Amino acid sequence: MLSEVERARLTLSKATDPGRKSLLGQFFTPVETAKFMAGIFVQGSHDSCRLLDAGAGIGSLSAAFLERWSAGGFQFQRVELDAFEIDDSLHPHLAQTLEMYRNHPNFVATIRCVDFIHAAVEWLSGSLFAEPLPTYTHALLNPPYKKIRNDSEYRAALRRAGIETVNLYSAFVALALALLAEHGQLVAIIPRSFCNGPYYRSFRDFILERAAIQHIHLFGSRSHTFKDDDVLQENIIIRLERGAQQGMVTVSTSTDDSFSDLIIQEYPFDQIVPPDDPERFIHVPGLSAQNTVELYPAIQYSLADLGIKVSTGPVVDFRVKEHLRDMPNPGSVPLLYPVHFVSSSVQWPKEGMKKPNAIQRNDDTEKWFYPKGFYCVVRRFSSKEEKRRIVASVVDPSAFADATMLGFENHLNVFHDNKRGLPQALAYGLTVFLNTAAVDEYFRRFNGHTQINATDLKLLKYPSRDALITLGEWALECDELTQFQIDEKLGTLSA
Repeated sequence: MLSEVERARLTLSKATDPGRKSLLGQFFTPVETAKFMAGIFVQGSHDSCRLLDAGAGIGSLSAAFLERWSAGGFQFQRVELDAFEIDDSLHPHLAQTLEMYRNHPNFVATIRCVDFIHAAVEWLSGSLFAEPLPTYTHALLNPPYKKIRNDSEYRAALRRAGIETVNLYSAFVALALALLAEHGQLVAIIPRSFCNGPYYRSFRDFILERAAIQHIHLFGSRSHTFKDDDVLQENIIIRLERGAQQGMVTVSTSTDDSFSDLIIQEYPFDQIVPPDDPERFIHVPGLSAQNTVELYPAIQYSLADLGIKVSTGPVVDFRVKEHLRDMPNPGSVPLLYPVHFVSSSVQWPKEGMKKPNAIQRNDDTEKWFYPKGFYCVVRRFSSKEEKRRIVASVVDPSAFADATMLGFENHLNVFHDNKRGLPQALAYGLTVFLNTAAVDEYFRRFNGHTQINATDLKLLKYPSRDALITLGEWALECDELTQFQIDEKLGTLSA
């Protein structure tokens, strides 16, 4: 039966206009992924199952769950399914999928042709006009991926249910979790972006306060999970259990959605969500079991210990267009973008580039400038294809002639001393450390997205201030540094 559903998925995927897919933010689940997701539920104490499939599409996930039940993989006496699908063009396909299982005497399916977010919010917030919803024992989701505007109806509705989030996928997961019974299980395939960064902090709090993370699956390839839809977003599969005691977390990995090279390991929860992390970032260990940064005993200090701060560059160019200058002129300040940094050093000004090289200094812009000095900067964004996730560079004041102040554009993270420059050797040592393979691997393993936030850098551990100065003095004596030399030198640092 699943082969028939897969054929329908491939046909619809090819026939559906890409613009419509993007508008709805929904991409159909491949059969092997659906089978894996249904397979990681564990048998609980429930005799019967109330299954929620929100954003059901053509029913691939429901079909995989029902196939496992029909084959004896679940011990339920009865399964009642609620399949929510807002796209009425998919209802005939969804109905056809579920029809394959209606001959089972203990299976009942309801297709709900309504907006899941509004239906769930109305019920959870106690609206007198809400359509009653059951308490579900299981939820199986491939939710839509689409940003929610701050002034949208969805954002206002979600707030009524106590949910603050920025994307449809996290809204679906939060609402499904809220609808689960005690010890109900939720399995979802969702973008990895919720694991860190400030925008999903409220969502992380919501799920961690209500559920235990039981299983996380990580794909080695970004492009294979939804390859028929040309989706490059990195996805993970997660299983949560509402109201459960948090224990060890199963982490599985595979290169792609064939799951042919599946590896399964267990980790203590404090390695997934460190207890001293105020942001509650969710770290997902990759194929390597060891955190490479932790291999070095010298790396044990916070930025606060070092007396160093890191901030996002304060100049948001589209908000200050009238003050931007293509090239420096009297009364302007150098404005630094990621494009100004090549091979860990600064090249300014650059002629013929699309970005400005300077910003006018006046009463409106003065608050954004830093005094000229030595700084370490890290690009906030890297492309998926780049070899390095972390790219750190030194800002050398000698590159700016008579300038007294500097402007840092918003796509840079800046290491500083209370908005002042760092000692030269410290700036160089910090840059060398951040460019080590150990740090780059750390961010690749634990930060799924290609964005490096200032918060990510604050949570990283560093060598001591003295060790970084020693590292910087060594770098300043070298004519040219290779990656091998940098990585070898890291191992010689003392705590």
